[in-house]
Parts: sequence; structure tokens; C-alpha cells
Amino acid sequence: MRDGSGLLAGVLPLSLEERWWGGVRLKWLRWLGDEGVGSDYLDAILRPGDEAALTEILADALERLRHEWDILELSDVEELSPTVALLEARCRARGWNLERTGRNRCPYEVLEAGERFDTFLSRTARADNFLRRRKWLERQEGFAITRAEKPEELARALPEFFRLHALRWGARSGLGAPDVQAFHQEVVPRLSAAGKVRLYLLSVGGRAVASVYALRHGRTFSYYNAGYDPEWKSRSVGLVLVGETFRDALAEGFSEYDFLRGTEAYKSDWARRQRMTVQLRITRPMSLGDWVVRAQALERTARNVLRDALPEQVLTRVRRLRPRGAGSHSEMAE
Repeated sequence: MRDGSGLLAGVLPLSLEERWWGGVRLKWLRWLGDEGVGSDYLDAILRPGDEAALTEILADALERLRHEWDILELSDVEELSPTVALLEARCRARGWNLERTGRNRCPYEVLEAGERFDTFLSRTARADNFLRRRKWLERQEGFAITRAEKPEELARALPEFFRLHALRWGARSGLGAPDVQAFHQEVVPRLSAAGKVRLYLLSVGGRAVASVYALRHGRTFSYYNAGYDPEWKSRSVGLVLVGETFRDALAEGFSEYDFLRGTEAYKSDWARRQRMTVQLRITRPMSLGDWVVRAQALERTARNVLRDALPEQVLTRVRRLRPRGAGSHSEMAE
């Protein structure tokens, strides 16, 4: 979207794909990057101060192109994003249907300016364990924690991250697919050039046994993903490395540490707050897309009824079969 003088004022990065559902072919508009790599907080990129006007322009464009799409699906938008309320208002004005459903909880912690790591650590649930485990690791030959930020450092660290993630999750790792790894191999150097990525490796005896893939943007330090060697689980190498990322975030003046999607138990040891992401699905009344969205809502309701009726041990087995990694941020710190 461009303003009256031709300057770029907004971007809505979408892809158009065909999907089949119940024998029906649908034209589906969705975010670029919302599948396979575990993206959170996807959103329209709009010039600050012009969000309302630009959202109106966007809605007009969607109306003009109404025969080119059946469903507009925007997944993993932050619940409090202005885009959510603005799109809801534009849909009401046009009589469109908008289905809003919760997607993921994202634990985070607000970091106090000038707070020392030991002070922060004292108010977490893992302080004693962290200190004890770190002291043990410090006594081991070849113990080191390295931080890769430069392109040449990241080129060496990224394969180690993939290796450790695969060791932790095996066939359930969502990062093992060649196209997913190719994506990270392409994007990491670009993030490095912008100073927005850091890969941590914790090594003992010259071999990496734990890794954290972190993103840095503005005043937020984000834990994107992690992996570790299960043989070192009893030594809590994941716990120690996560603690070190908090140490760095505090020392470097970040105001927030975001674990991104997933409510794994260890995250609550470090972060006390949560935010939600939502999925918006927009359709025109009485359209093919509207019929499919309603049918899928009924299908979800039926699944929920079945889930409530199943014994917990059966549900636990089903959850264990789900792939992990690209779409959810790994269990790390026992």
C-alpha cells in the first residue's frame, strides 16, 4: 500500500493457495511464513499513526478482489494488536463474517532496568538448582558457553543447533525437514547483518550439549527454540543455558524476555506473564468459504466433546505423537 505521494505505507504479506476440503476446492489467502517455522506475532506492517486508514484501504482491496479468494486466514496475530480490532470493525461495516479463535499462549517476563542477574534469579523457581548445576559444570574440563552472532560464527553454530534439536526430539523434530533447514540457513545471515540473532552453545569437553536459538528486536529478547543432548539431561544443561540467556538479556538492557509460543512447565519457572495470539478467518456471507468455516467450527466442537470424554492417559499418548520443534518451542530445562 502506498500513500498519495507514492511512498510505501503498508505491507500485508500474503500467499494464495488452493486447498481441498470435503471435496471442495478453496482459494485460501494466508500469511507468508505461518507454517513450518513456528512464527509468532504475524501482522500487517503499517506506518505508525496511519493504521486505521491503511486497514480501510486493505479492506477495499479485498472487496475488489473478492472473486480471487474464499477465505482470508490470519494466524498467530497478537491478541492486542491494533490490526485485530481494526479488521473486526471493517468486517462489521461490510457485513463480512469474522471468526476469531485463540491460538497460542506466549509466556514472557518484564525485565527491570538495571536489575542484576542474581537479584532476578532469586525470585525465580530455579535459583538453587541453577547455581548448583552451573557450579558442577564449571568444574568439568572444557566447559564453555559460546555466543554466535557474526555470519561465520553462525555458519558453524547452526548445524550444531540442528543436531542437538534432532537429538532431543528424534523423528518428532519439526526442524529436520530440508526446506525448513534451508529457510534458517538463508535467513540467519540476514538476521545477523541486522544484529537480531544469537545462537548459544553450551559445551563440555569440546562438544556442544545444549543450544538456544535467540532473536533480538528492539527491547525484546526472544527465545525461539532450543535443543540438547538427552545424555546430559540429568545435569540440567538446558536449565543452565536458559539462565545464561536471561543473564545476557538483563546485562544488555532488554526490557522483556519472550519465550514465544508454548506453555511448557519450565517456562513458568522463569516467566510469570502470558499473552495470547489469535487466528482471524474472514469470509463473505453465504459464500463457499463461509460454509467451510462453519463446518470446521462444528468439527472442532465435536473434537472437543470427544477430548473431554477420553481418559487422560489416552490424551497423553496422542500428545506425544505430535511433531515438535518448528511449530512449538522445545522443552528445554528440566
